Amino acid sequence: MKKIALLSVILLLLPIMMSGQAKKPTIMVIPADAWCNANGYMMNYENQGNTTRIPDYERAVQEDMDLLNTITKIGELMAERGLPLKDLAASIRSINQATAENEMTTSRTSGAAIAETPLDRLLTRAKADILVELSWRVNTVGPKNSVTYTLRGLDAYTNKQVAAAQGTGPASFSAEIPVLIEEAVLENMDNFIGQLQAHFDDLLTNGREVGLEIRMFDNGSGASLEDEFDGMELSEIIDEWVAQNTVNHRYSLSDATEDMMVFEQVRIPLYRENGMPMDTRHFASNLRKYLRKTPYNMTSKLVTKGLGKAILIIGEK
Repeated sequence: MKKIALLSVILLLLPIMMSGQAKKPTIMVIPADAWCNANGYMMNYENQGNTTRIPDYERAVQEDMDLLNTITKIGELMAERGLPLKDLAASIRSINQATAENEMTTSRTSGAAIAETPLDRLLTRAKADILVELSWRVNTVGPKNSVTYTLRGLDAYTNKQVAAAQGTGPASFSAEIPVLIEEAVLENMDNFIGQLQAHFDDLLTNGREVGLEIRMFDNGSGASLEDEFDGMELSEIIDEWVAQNTVNHRYSLSDATEDMMVFEQVRIPLYRENGMPMDTRHFASNLRKYLRKTPYNMTSKLVTKGLGKAILIIGEK
């Protein structure tokens, strides 16, 4: 009877124990583009001859104490619910301290280049699963203030919206923005975090969605994706490898020629066999190593654009 009673207790506690061990998404809170624009925290970014306006997160967290304190407050609310955050300010400092950071990746022989934006570098270093975009405005009626806020959860790899919450908090005599935002978001915070966790659970089950491109260096070698090995074209060999290494063989080959292949909606495992996180670069690197073996013996260069896209260029390094 004692053994039966003990077994019953274990069975009752097992779901609780498993819940406590459930993997949680890595999250970073950033100010929304609209908030940065409204508050003057934008900068011009030159990308291969094109000028675009992008948020200046570094200046925003250095100069706006309301922003820094608000991000800290949102972090406290999420940590209380089991979702600790990657800190935006700390991640920016880490990037600035990396003296070997390259502005551009180039081929040593042909000069092929792919630029990486400051946001791409931030995400690559922080490796967050989900970005939470935060924006707010203060409403003043007489001596009282309230905050209207918007929270958007974005998949850091695809930029797809996976969660949202918005609303206006109660009017208060307090003038402290973090306090007003805390009062405003509390009502919807549990539902918002539930949406974030549901998306992460989907990633665990169905894999993370990324993009993969295969290119050929134009170096005069004559190599192409139509080259055959044991009766199969190189493009077919790569397509088969992707099929065998994606979750439930889920991916889409949206375009293919003799010089390039474009894979979209590629569902890669969230974790490697050793339990370490799997990202786009590691997934594409496995393909690079596969093509380096006999009978292919192909040299290739791997470049990434942000977290969610890898480009494997065959023929050179």
